[in-house]
Amino acid sequence: MGDEKTLGEELSEKLAYKVDNAWNKIGPEEKDRVFQYCEDYKAFLNYAKTEREAAEEIIRRAKEKGFVSLNEYISKGQKPSPGTRLYFENRGKSVILIVVGEQPLEKGINMIASHIDAPRIDLKPNPLYENNNLALLKTHYYGGIKKYQWVTIPLALHGVVVRSNGEKVNIKIGEDINDPVLHITDILPHLAQEQMKKTLGEAITGESLNPLLGSIPIDDKKADEKVKLNILRLLNEKYGIVEEDFTSAELELVPALKARDVGIDRSMIGGYGQDDRVCAYTSMTAILELDKPEYTCMAIFADKEEIGSVGNTGMDSMFFENTIAELLGLCYPNYSDLLLRRTMDNSRMLSADVNAAVDPNYEEAFEKRNCSYMGRGLVLTKYTGVRGKGGSNDANAEFVGRIRKIFNDNKVAWQIGELGKVDLGGGGTVAMFAANHGIQVVDCGVALLSMHSPYEVSSKIDVYMAHRGYKAFYLNGK
Repeated sequence: MGDEKTLGEELSEKLAYKVDNAWNKIGPEEKDRVFQYCEDYKAFLNYAKTEREAAEEIIRRAKEKGFVSLNEYISKGQKPSPGTRLYFENRGKSVILIVVGEQPLEKGINMIASHIDAPRIDLKPNPLYENNNLALLKTHYYGGIKKYQWVTIPLALHGVVVRSNGEKVNIKIGEDINDPVLHITDILPHLAQEQMKKTLGEAITGESLNPLLGSIPIDDKKADEKVKLNILRLLNEKYGIVEEDFTSAELELVPALKARDVGIDRSMIGGYGQDDRVCAYTSMTAILELDKPEYTCMAIFADKEEIGSVGNTGMDSMFFENTIAELLGLCYPNYSDLLLRRTMDNSRMLSADVNAAVDPNYEEAFEKRNCSYMGRGLVLTKYTGVRGKGGSNDANAEFVGRIRKIFNDNKVAWQIGELGKVDLGGGGTVAMFAANHGIQVVDCGVALLSMHSPYEVSSKIDVYMAHRGYKAFYLNGK
């Protein structure tokens, strides 16, 4: 008789909504798969520190799995068949992967859209200068950062320079253990009385984020800015560039830090750019594993989300709509705008972006019944936006119910969550841009600690569940 459940226990088990620690939902063998999966994820983070590098790595891995350029099919007028694997590269900064399904395209596409840009510090077009016998670089930060987090840490310089003859030169300084790094200084505490009176947002200004580049002058007593000239000499010798070439360059400062296990139990991952490369990586691995799905599947890796999804590589541009139009043109001899609109309206999307996990050091920022937690699985976010849901997609209940069923049926650990307390602020994703086309879309990603910092933290079980959840959506979304 002692094993009988009380009425309260029975009702709680039957009716109450509870989210368990996702580690409790897997056995020893699957736990091993979690750790193995995340080793490759860390390698991806270490290589893909910019949107260009992420796009390059995604395409490299796709080609290894038999994906071919959509442009090859377009140039030949070749109709793709079920199981055909295609990729489209947009200016080296955004990518779309496609696996053609059994059903006609007009019945809709199962899409997952993530972004591969991340908060960082960009160089200004005319960056190099000398002051107090030191060479420095002028910068302009990109996306939402806390500026004070970027001083006194090792920084690497990544990007491209286009020379006057049109040649593109790739630059990466600071990642190899033998490379020098860059460094933004901060004033010592002994002289920081005035700085310490300021708020965190005021203490470090955007115009003071100027990294050190060198201090050795050229051997010429008559020359001006001897240290700057020496830096230009070194850059010219190694890369063949001159100062004017900075005006046609995209150079980014990123943390010169490797992704590492966090915690004595190695259950978490610390690394730069996990917003949103954690969702990019997991949606990439999910689509690479597909063979011949019922509905055509598409993974979109967009640029510029951190500054509003603008530009011709962001989700507010025509690039992803144009890609679908090109695909329809290959599959339907009588292509029409109506066919494109119908396909969009019948399509389904997970806007794969991260959420903020409840931080035990800052619990006051969260409404804990409706926020996401580390280690509880993939996060469904019905709405984002600012305060009164401004700028949000706010997914409808029917679509959230469909996704919830897919995850439950496929034993994917998931949770529901919003981004902090109502009046504290909020954020946006690419969801609203997809919704503008009539696509059914809901935000769905991984919860992070220290989001938008130079070293964000994720849970390995959440990363793994994102992969499983995205694959389940590709195979069952309809």
